[in-house]
Amino acid sequence: MGAGMAQLEGYYFSAALSCTFLVSCLLFSAFSRALREPYMDEIFHLPQAQRYCEGHFSLSQWDPMITTLPGLYLLSVGVVKPASWIFGWSEHVVCSIGMLRFVNLLFSVGNFYLLYLLFRKVQPRHKAASSIQRILSTLTLAVFPTLYFFNFLYYTEAGSMFFTLFAYLMCLYGNHKTSALLGFCGFMFRQTNIIWAVFCAGNIIAQKLTEAWKTELQKKKEERLPPIKGPFSEFRKILQFLLAYSMSFKNLSVLFLLTWPYILLVFLFCVFVVVNGGIVIGDRSSHEACLHFPQLFYFFSFTLFFSFPHLLSPGKIRAFLSLVWKRRIQFFMITLVSLFLVWKFTYAHKYLLADNRHYTFYVWKRVFQRYEIMKYLLVPVYIFAGWSIADSLKSKSIFWNLMFFICLFTVTVPQKLLEFRYFILPYVIYRLNIPLPPISRLVCELGCYAVVNFLTFYVFLNKTFQWPDSQDIQRFMW
Repeated sequence: MGAGMAQLEGYYFSAALSCTFLVSCLLFSAFSRALREPYMDEIFHLPQAQRYCEGHFSLSQWDPMITTLPGLYLLSVGVVKPASWIFGWSEHVVCSIGMLRFVNLLFSVGNFYLLYLLFRKVQPRHKAASSIQRILSTLTLAVFPTLYFFNFLYYTEAGSMFFTLFAYLMCLYGNHKTSALLGFCGFMFRQTNIIWAVFCAGNIIAQKLTEAWKTELQKKKEERLPPIKGPFSEFRKILQFLLAYSMSFKNLSVLFLLTWPYILLVFLFCVFVVVNGGIVIGDRSSHEACLHFPQLFYFFSFTLFFSFPHLLSPGKIRAFLSLVWKRRIQFFMITLVSLFLVWKFTYAHKYLLADNRHYTFYVWKRVFQRYEIMKYLLVPVYIFAGWSIADSLKSKSIFWNLMFFICLFTVTVPQKLLEFRYFILPYVIYRLNIPLPPISRLVCELGCYAVVNFLTFYVFLNKTFQWPDSQDIQRFMW
């Protein structure tokens, strides 16, 4: 019976992947017909890839407007160049816009498979319906709107996702050297992916801390020690435990032996930052790091919007309001701190204010700019979203949650520009780790994603416009 169920799951998976790829190919064809020239950031990425494709790897040939490392271009050359040798195609064909964009479509297939393998590894397999739930979850995340859209343009999103997910999978299987190597590949696509390599190391540390914490709790239970009481008793207990754990040379040496490939990767990253004079290469004027704390709140809202079937329900709202009433002093302090962070640390990047091709331009203009007070009125929504996200991760250990939220903070807060693309990776990592939702919720989520994708592609391909001072066709996009 088990073998039969596994075989059936394999059929379902193959059908889901094949149908998704077929739809993607049809959409890719529509994109290729509509966009015969580079669009948006492609005006930097595509010519650079074509220079690499022609064998021009000199630094003098580098476009200074590009801010990421050349991972995408190097890998693209590795994929398309063999086609010229095998099929005898000319360089004009293999280095064309269509061929280079197709590389991301191949990445999307890899991402689909990796998401499925991750769901199999991360989620427990004790329910009869879990096969369908895993495949529906995989399909849903594979067509996640902000990720799926960029499979059709020559951007770094698909490749960045591929190597980060692959590194995470290898980490979960205990292949830490391979995981760190894949983390380096992810870093070559986007420098901030170093945070997700640290997250992989954090997974190992969280696992060891959880084991030691369970042993500590059992010891205290057997010794019948009186519990520490007070509003922050749990926090104090964990802090004391972490201090005691980190004072042990044996514990630290075990962690070092397990995580040294990631430590080496972080060391190489630090060397890069020192030699380069910063994280960003090329145009740094538009990518300055700052403490943009509301970015965390925007991520919470983004996650609440796209995961509403799992995070938003009358029961959840009632539980939240009940908790607020029980711990009103704590929530009052959290609200005050949040209001202060919104007041003092809200920034509007020049790109956000000037580029009316992105949805974020309209979110900012029609919500935050129209009414100054709106950014403060949304604070309760941010707090509810943050609580709901944390509540959905309660099946994970407290140390795993600590590692995840530290990485989330590090990857979002320093960004001055509000850009939905920056939320894709943390969202996918989050969504992979919540318990498998019921099939009804997954179908609702998948249906909503399909509607959002349809509207996004329809508007992008059909609702074009022009700027007064330019003859170029402009399009709305994420």
